Amino acid sequence: MSRLKVGVIGAGAWGKNHVRTLAGMADVELSAVCDANEKTRARLAQQYPDTLITDQPAELLKRVDAVVIAAPAPAHASLALQAIAARIPALVEKPFALSVADAEAMAEAAATQGVPLLVGHLLVHHPIIELLRNKLTDGSLGTPYYLYSQRVNLGQVRPDENALWSLGPHDVSIALHLLGQTPTHVAAHGHAYLQPGIEDVVFLVMTFASGVIAHAQLSWLDPHKERKLTVVGSRQMAVFDDMAPREKLRIYDKGVDRKEAFVSAVESLTLREGDISIPRIPGGEPLPIELAHFVRVARGASPERTDAQDGVRVVRVLEAASRSLAAGGTPMTVGRGA
Repeated sequence: MSRLKVGVIGAGAWGKNHVRTLAGMADVELSAVCDANEKTRARLAQQYPDTLITDQPAELLKRVDAVVIAAPAPAHASLALQAIAARIPALVEKPFALSVADAEAMAEAAATQGVPLLVGHLLVHHPIIELLRNKLTDGSLGTPYYLYSQRVNLGQVRPDENALWSLGPHDVSIALHLLGQTPTHVAAHGHAYLQPGIEDVVFLVMTFASGVIAHAQLSWLDPHKERKLTVVGSRQMAVFDDMAPREKLRIYDKGVDRKEAFVSAVESLTLREGDISIPRIPGGEPLPIELAHFVRVARGASPERTDAQDGVRVVRVLEAASRSLAAGGTPMTVGRGA
């Protein structure tokens, strides 16, 4: 089988990781890279002398079989529509788009043209997230009660998107993937400390029809670097600490057991303190797994996850959360679309 010719539009802070990973894949030819920054293009030309380096997306699309769009978020929709019009399968980095209208237009165009379109919800491809989803599906954790995450750091401050749109797609996509459902309502509180109108910190609450609540703390203005997810079920509780050098996932056999015969609230509820287990996690980093999945889809396989509709669902949540932010935290209904 010949190597798939893949291009990358946007080789900045995250896009460069796509470039590096694709260049090292045996079944891929890094055919072209597009970036608006002249210094970035000069660096790329030295690193990848056999790859077309350009500042013109249209020129790149003529040279590739598939494209990763990792340009700044405001350009995602227009670049995706260009790729679809050229019948080039595309992986669009998060956030998929900056409005539900754009996200739906992208998904509709891809479906009409029959062009594969995926979204870069990276952590949905993480082996630990897949293991947690399996444990929720097979009942190992019991009935999910709630989950919460922290994604904070003293990190890159973005001028074109707030912490909700920059960091939130990770935690929203994880919650929707783990629970297999979309929230009915969201509420978001936040504040802009460094730049007017661009919130540096956001506290997001998602409420699901099943009764599950998911909370995400998002900030690039924090003394700690934390990437942590806690899932609390009726049988067990799980903590995924992505910053831990080893033993990133711990399963706690803790909970509250109910007696069959009700006497009183206190007498009918018994705390259970069991063992802590550290599961063996299958190897593999999420970015190579995500890109290998994209290559399979670009060659004709059906997407296993993170398709265009997944992108639309997450943008619906983010847009509703933005309305809540603007309204001082008032809960907002998440639209279902057509």
